[in-house]
Amino acid sequence: MKIGVVIMLANSKEPPHARRYDGIKDMALRAEAAGLDSIWLYDHFLYRNEGQPTIGIWECWTMLAALADATQRVELGTLVVCNSFRNPALLAKMAITVDEISHGRLILGVGAGWNKPEYEAFGLPFDHRVERFDEALQIIKPLLREGHVDFEGKYYQMRDCEINPRGPRPEGPPLMIGSFGPKMLRLTAQHADLWNTAYLGKPETLIKPREDLWAACKDVGRDPATLGVTGLVALLDPAWPDKPSFDNEPLSGSAEEIAEAMRAYQQMGVAHLMFHLVPYTPAMLDRLADAARLYHEAAG
Repeated sequence: MKIGVVIMLANSKEPPHARRYDGIKDMALRAEAAGLDSIWLYDHFLYRNEGQPTIGIWECWTMLAALADATQRVELGTLVVCNSFRNPALLAKMAITVDEISHGRLILGVGAGWNKPEYEAFGLPFDHRVERFDEALQIIKPLLREGHVDFEGKYYQMRDCEINPRGPRPEGPPLMIGSFGPKMLRLTAQHADLWNTAYLGKPETLIKPREDLWAACKDVGRDPATLGVTGLVALLDPAWPDKPSFDNEPLSGSAEEIAEAMRAYQQMGVAHLMFHLVPYTPAMLDRLADAARLYHEAAG
C-alpha cells in the first residue's frame, strides 16, 4: 500500500495567509525526502461560506506542473479535478503534458465538483454535474488510453480530437474517480482504474463506502478486484486546539497508532492512502513519515 500527503495550496488562517510557492515546494520536497510515495493537490478556485471571508487558493494544475519538475520520485495526483472547470479534452491534454514533465508519475483524479460558490464566482455551469461528468469521462478516458476520440453529446462535442505528442506511458496516466452516491459510483465502476473516497478516519469508516462501491461494480458486471481502492484520511494532532469538522472523526495518535491503522487499511484491500494533515506543519509531516516507515518495516 502506498502512503501520500496532501500539499496545501489554500490560504493559511495565520498571517501572511497566502502560501508562497517556495513554502509549497519545500513541503513537497520534505515529503519526498521522508520517503512518502505521493503528493496530492486539491483543485479549487476559492472557498466561500456565507458571512465569512473568502479563503483563497492557488490554481492546481499550474502548481502541479511546477512540482512535477521540482520532485524526482513521488507520484503526483489531483484530489480531485472538478470536471466543469475545464474542457475535458483540454484536461486530458494537460494530464498527458504533466505526465511528460514528471516522467510518468501522474495520477489523474477527477470528480463532478461540489463547491457552488466557486462555480458562481467564475461563471461556470453548476447544473447537471453528473451528466456532464458522464460525457466527460467518455472523452477523457479514450484520449488518455488511445490519444483519439470522436464524441457528440449534449454538453460536449469532440471531432477527430487527437492528443499529440503522447506522453511517456503508452496507456497514459491512471484515471482515479472521487465519488459518492449511486450514479457516481456506477460511473466509477465503468471507467476508473482507481476509486477515491474521503474524508476517512479510523479504518472502519471505509466499510460502508466500500460496500456501496462493490454494489456498483456488481451492477455493471465488473470484478471489484480490478478497481484499486484509495482513501483520503484526515490526520489530527490530538493536542491541536482548533478541531476541524469532517464527515468522520479524524485519525489521531502516535506514529505507532497511525501505522497500526495503515496496516488495517491494507488488510481491507486499500491500494493507496493520502493524508490531510491537521495542523499542516513540518512536525505533522514528520509524524506521518514516521508512521509510514513503521508500516513499511512491518510489511517487509
